[in-house]
Amino acid sequence: MNIAQLAKRFGQARRGGSVQISVSEIIDLLGEPSRDASQNQVPWVVSAKSSTSGHMLDLEFVALTDVGRVRDHNEDYLGQWLPTTPSQARTHGWLFALADGVGGHEKGEVASKTAVESIVAGFPNAKDGESHSVLLQRLVQRANTSVFEASVMGGREHAGMATTIVVCALRYDRVSVAHVGDSRCYLIRNGKAAQITRDHTVVGEQVRLGFVSAQEAAEGDMNHILSRSLGTELIANIDVNDHQIFAGDVLLLCSDGLHGVVDASEMAAVCGHGQDLHLSAEKLVALANDRGGGDNISVQLIRIRGVERMGMYRGRPYKLY
Repeated sequence: MNIAQLAKRFGQARRGGSVQISVSEIIDLLGEPSRDASQNQVPWVVSAKSSTSGHMLDLEFVALTDVGRVRDHNEDYLGQWLPTTPSQARTHGWLFALADGVGGHEKGEVASKTAVESIVAGFPNAKDGESHSVLLQRLVQRANTSVFEASVMGGREHAGMATTIVVCALRYDRVSVAHVGDSRCYLIRNGKAAQITRDHTVVGEQVRLGFVSAQEAAEGDMNHILSRSLGTELIANIDVNDHQIFAGDVLLLCSDGLHGVVDASEMAAVCGHGQDLHLSAEKLVALANDRGGGDNISVQLIRIRGVERMGMYRGRPYKLY
């Protein structure tokens, strides 16, 4: 599809018709996302719109990762699975994943890549219409097994490697979020950012149990010691939750290289009010680097442009209006 054909199809939509443009068509037109191997960056901007009629989930996203100012390599890894047809959008939906490898010389970058690729590869093989909560639990558990086995089979070089993970699956007007570790997901709505994951860290658990205050935890030097991660045990303890989404919402997935130095109110200010997602991602990464860039910095931004309101009856979805 060339530019003229794309313009013609958008012209049809402007005259009151509907237009359907798949992600694969956009990539054919714009080219594959560029990858700068020297900096291990993945600048990726794609607007993936299923229908201008407003009867399907309609979103756009951007993913960006940066090595930071201190590390000599990037142990973060990002992945997505995008439906290419309206049928896939209904049966499977959209998937976004972000992982932060743990282990430094113990190949944390291998752990993060293994986890994300396992989840992305397994998502399209799910049963049509399968509950995302159930599916993500299974996929993340399978990813944990993959990382664990790679650590065991990799010998001394890979011993002890692990990774955090945060995964979002979207369909209709719902998002399911699964996570292990301290990579986060925020929901930005009406100019405010709410963290919808909880950090699986030793300090975080102490705060929840009331052993220390949030202020004491923030002032300590043990904030990044994980209480859970993928690959350290044969069975992972995974948190999964569901949320309703609305047009205008922005989901923000990030590693601790971002949320460790940029707070939620700043994220909301940068990403809210319909601002360009690519510029927002670049601003967030630049802000983290300006504050030291002590860790790899990764972010995925997903803006909801329209939803299909659905209800459930005996496990089957039906349109509300």
